[in-house]
Amino acid sequence: MNRMNGKIALITGGAAGIGLKAAQMFAEEGATVYALDVSDKALSALKDVKLADGAQGKIIGKKLDVSNSAEVDKVVEEIHSAHGKIDCLVNNAGITSDATLPKMTEEAFDRVINVNLKGVFLMSKAVAAKMTAAGSGSIVNTSSIVGVQGNFGQTNYSAAKAGVIGMTYTWARELGRKGVRVNAVAPGYTWTEMLASVPEKVIKMLEEKTPMQRLGQPEEIAKTYLFLASDESSYITGQVIGVDGGLKL
Repeated sequence: MNRMNGKIALITGGAAGIGLKAAQMFAEEGATVYALDVSDKALSALKDVKLADGAQGKIIGKKLDVSNSAEVDKVVEEIHSAHGKIDCLVNNAGITSDATLPKMTEEAFDRVINVNLKGVFLMSKAVAAKMTAAGSGSIVNTSSIVGVQGNFGQTNYSAAKAGVIGMTYTWARELGRKGVRVNAVAPGYTWTEMLASVPEKVIKMLEEKTPMQRLGQPEEIAKTYLFLASDESSYITGQVIGVDGGLKL
């Protein structure tokens, strides 16, 4: 339980779903984790989160809208000033606003792009400046299987997640010589709040299409974040790792 001992980790969307599970795992491995989230309700619930006995790390909740550049710069500067370093960033925050192309509004397109793509850019830009100055760090971006294969009714989400892959490859080239690794995780369908409104017949269809015959669990995605953030992946950069049970949409 010490793979992240002494490390300072930032996880966006870190107060719920996959992000919360990752925050717990990172803290249990010794990290001081900043769970950055826009939801007051989710942040207030962090006080009830229990860590495994003997955990050396901790979770600190902090409100942040990743699409607001002024907020991003302020929060990153505050965290860096408090600790003198930032070891890893997990760009996990994401939203959906689905509709087929003829029915998708410009507002819905912009909202998803602003959080899922621009937010990743803003967070990574702010953190990369600190990491490159220190000569080390790991950035883990969250893409999606639909960023690779597309998906019905998700023009905005697919575009954003495909863009995340492009940025991951670019940043790995730019930052590698400065000691910073950049990778992406592309989850398949995973049991989170996002699936709460999906009809049971659709869930069943997705399970049947997945070679492993089930959906993913948040901890299975979080474990991949943890591996890529830790020193265990010290020679891995510029990769997009699918955690999708073999699903092909």
